[in-house]
Amino acid sequence: MEGQEDLRIVEHLDMHKLPESVQQMVALASTPEEQDIILMATLAAASACVPNLYFAYGPTGKKYYANLQCFILAAAASGKGIANQALEMVRVIDEQYPMLIAGDSTLAAFYKALEQQDGVGYMHESEGSVITDIWKTSAANYNTALRKAAEHEPISRNRVKGASEIKSPRLSMLLTGTFGQYKALVPSVENGYFSRMLTVVIRGTNGFDKRYVSSKGGQIATPKIVGQRLLRTYKALMNGGEREWSLTNAQKERLGEHLETEYDTLIGLLGENFHSAVVRMAVQIERMAMVLTAMRGGENPHTMRGNEHTDSRIPSGIMDKTGEDNNRPCLVDTLYCSDQDYETAEMIGNKMLLHMAAAYRMIDGDAQECVPEIKPIDQRKVVFEQLKAEYNHGDLAEEAKRQGISKRTIERWNQSWIENGLVEKTNHGQYRKVA
Repeated sequence: MEGQEDLRIVEHLDMHKLPESVQQMVALASTPEEQDIILMATLAAASACVPNLYFAYGPTGKKYYANLQCFILAAAASGKGIANQALEMVRVIDEQYPMLIAGDSTLAAFYKALEQQDGVGYMHESEGSVITDIWKTSAANYNTALRKAAEHEPISRNRVKGASEIKSPRLSMLLTGTFGQYKALVPSVENGYFSRMLTVVIRGTNGFDKRYVSSKGGQIATPKIVGQRLLRTYKALMNGGEREWSLTNAQKERLGEHLETEYDTLIGLLGENFHSAVVRMAVQIERMAMVLTAMRGGENPHTMRGNEHTDSRIPSGIMDKTGEDNNRPCLVDTLYCSDQDYETAEMIGNKMLLHMAAAYRMIDGDAQECVPEIKPIDQRKVVFEQLKAEYNHGDLAEEAKRQGISKRTIERWNQSWIENGLVEKTNHGQYRKVA
């Protein structure tokens, strides 16, 4: 059985480098599992509240906006209910700028809501059975709509009453549910939506939390306070027109090199079907970094201009408070990601790849549990890296014993390394890593 600590996210972050609002939301959690849930829920929810900010991606310069779609896959009583705190944060903005779309919506109602809100929306659903029931009747079409929204591709429909098109849908989403409910949305690893949606895998249940008996109201107040900060940033971005956000050249180079290394390892371990998840993680990392920039809002008066940082210790903020009227923050013309926000997003992206690798193997298998047991990809990487450049069958047996895994498991891994080109068989029971 795997340990959840192999997949934990917040434990690997420097909390002091997170925006103050994110720190406050994470502080609502009482367990490591809850910390990861509220972190990803906060990022997904906040991504709906970053209008008019985009980054240009790839050779074509395609525009991507901040919108994240995330599924938190967990068993009952595992603490996933804390994700609803992020919804309360968005409700503050929704009162003035409608964006909420009910999870219990028919496909027609979903389209109508997006059309009425100029293609912008946030869907938050914590009851997996609700989304499962509605997707039983329209799963394929819903899946297509969500997949297109993840890429901001036009969503068109043609009905008796006329045709309509949402030219650039910007949908953020946070869903929580069990494995069976997750598989209703992502029925196979070949499904294009798998790589477009972040998946967080939470195992186990927590003990009784006495906070549910008595509370001083802190949990209620925090999301509203954070929501008010987001609302100020939202208004400033809405009034300022579209502007570009970008990684620095050094950050872009680092991201490319990092994902190239992860690509070679993960594709070798999991196969070509995991290709799109690694490639699209570049977009997800940039989205998360942009959300972190936005969540800083006006918390720091310093901003960045120009092609590169002059001081990586100074975060780039949405607003510059040095205008004539200090009560009316001025928007900067160009935004660049701070090093600390990039590093945070990259670290979260690393862990997201491991979570998605876990979900990938669960979908590929025939699991019946709410959250099936899995072996984290970390362990395969550790085993592979521990083996010498040239090794034999006996070395595999010794490594299996040392790692506490079955001989059959490591032999199966070894066979997958051979099939995926990481290892070649040189003789009977003799193997060599491919450089």
